[in-house]
Amino acid sequence: MPFLGQDWRSPGWRWVKTEDGWKRCEPFSPALEDGNNQLNDISHTVIITGDDENEEVYSAEDCEFAAKKRKKDHFRNNMDSQCFYREKWIYVHKESTRERHGYCTLGEAFNRLDFSSAIQDIRRFNYVVKLLQLIAKSQLTSLSGAAQKNYFNILDKIVQKVMEDQYNPRLIKDLLQDLSSTLYILIRGVGKSVLVGNINIWICRLETILLWQQQLKNLQMNKQVNNGLTLSDLPLHMLNNILYRFSDGWDIITLGQVTPTLYMLSEDRQLWKKLCQYHFAEKQFCRHLIPSEKGHIDWKLMYFALQKYYPIKEQYGDTLHFCRHCSILFWKDTGHPCTASDPNTCLMPVSPQHFIDLFKF
Repeated sequence: MPFLGQDWRSPGWRWVKTEDGWKRCEPFSPALEDGNNQLNDISHTVIITGDDENEEVYSAEDCEFAAKKRKKDHFRNNMDSQCFYREKWIYVHKESTRERHGYCTLGEAFNRLDFSSAIQDIRRFNYVVKLLQLIAKSQLTSLSGAAQKNYFNILDKIVQKVMEDQYNPRLIKDLLQDLSSTLYILIRGVGKSVLVGNINIWICRLETILLWQQQLKNLQMNKQVNNGLTLSDLPLHMLNNILYRFSDGWDIITLGQVTPTLYMLSEDRQLWKKLCQYHFAEKQFCRHLIPSEKGHIDWKLMYFALQKYYPIKEQYGDTLHFCRHCSILFWKDTGHPCTASDPNTCLMPVSPQHFIDLFKF
């Protein structure tokens, strides 16, 4: 829930979901608590080092300062890996109240929702990449300095995952292209636009993006060695059924380049007609009819022509969800401390664009 503290002036407790229900978690990890306790015990003693002739005596104040510094360094080091926040949800508030001061920003939400772990889940990978692409196009300057650092750390992990697994390199190439175009404009317009951080940092980031683009360009797909059943061994009706499951035209074209049989199936007019009808309304593709040489409608060309004018439907294996009762944004499998009698009726899936719109005031 957004506020669970005993005192209305306090920020409230933090809660974590367990098998036995929701439990309150402490602000520091057990390892850090043990380290702090050790330092606190030492701070009440006198430490003597060196030889007997040259003794250096450190007071309790010096040891207390060292303990505080250790806490600060621990939190700073954990910011990159998002270990500072245990809960994977955030309360979205758009106005300041007596109980909560300030607003929930895009950068704050980006830091709190654990996108570093989300990219390791194949169901969420495309969702996170699409979200990063939308931020790169229009919302990059609205991120705080910590959120921008987190953004590029997550982007680095995505590139490394694609390089290792060869999973969906076309998607990350589009993201890097949009990001590099945005950075070119922002770096040229220094003084006119808001860039958080030194200009040299942004130039280094741009150079890193260009290096990533070169690495993805030279990416070689590993040849799979299969001793059993392969895709070519499947009957035609099963291959055709697989093609009808695709929602992206470029995926159909790519699969059609594998074998001559798949190429023949990927050129089926009915397949592209179904794809057009899925993504676009009848009024939309009636305005852009493209007849072929035989007088029939060329649905394949129609699909790519309509894609330039209208947005296509987006499909994701898993998305963020918003609870209308609690005004909390969260991943569905992690849950949140909901007080509604029937929480499932309050849930609403959040698309990447809707995520951006939630933080526009």
